[in-house]
Amino acid sequence: MLPRACEVAYGEGIGGLVEFAGPAAGLTRLAGVCLEDLTETDGCAHIALQWEAIAADGKLFTALLADLMLIPAGDQVTVLSVAGAYWPPPGRAGAGLGQAVVRCCAAAVIGSFLDSVACELVHPAGVAERLAGR
Repeated sequence: MLPRACEVAYGEGIGGLVEFAGPAAGLTRLAGVCLEDLTETDGCAHIALQWEAIAADGKLFTALLADLMLIPAGDQVTVLSVAGAYWPPPGRAGAGLGQAVVRCCAAAVIGSFLDSVACELVHPAGVAERLAGR
C-alpha cells in the first residue's frame, strides 16, 4: 500500500512541476521507496520513509525524507500525519522555481500521499468484496 501511494503522489507532483518548470521536470521519476520498520513511541506509530528519484540527467537524488505517524486522538479517532522535507528535481527541471512554487508542489505531493494512505486505512483492499459476498 505505501509504495503505491508514494508512486502516485510523486507522479502527481511531477505533473504539477511540469506546469511551472517545463517539460524537463517530467523527465524525472521515482526510483525507489525505502520504508523503515514500524516503531512506537509515546503511543504514536511511526514509519520513516525516503523517496529516491532519478533526475533528468540520470543521477539519483533524495526527493523526500519523512516520518509518517498515526496518533491517537480519542477513543475512536486517529490522526494521520507526516513530517519531513521534500526536494524538487535538481538541474534544469527545478531551476528557477521560486520558494512559493516549491512549497505549493510539496504540499500537493504530501497531500496526495496522505489522501492515498488515509483511503487505504479506511477502505483496505478486499474489504468491499468480502462485505458484498455476505
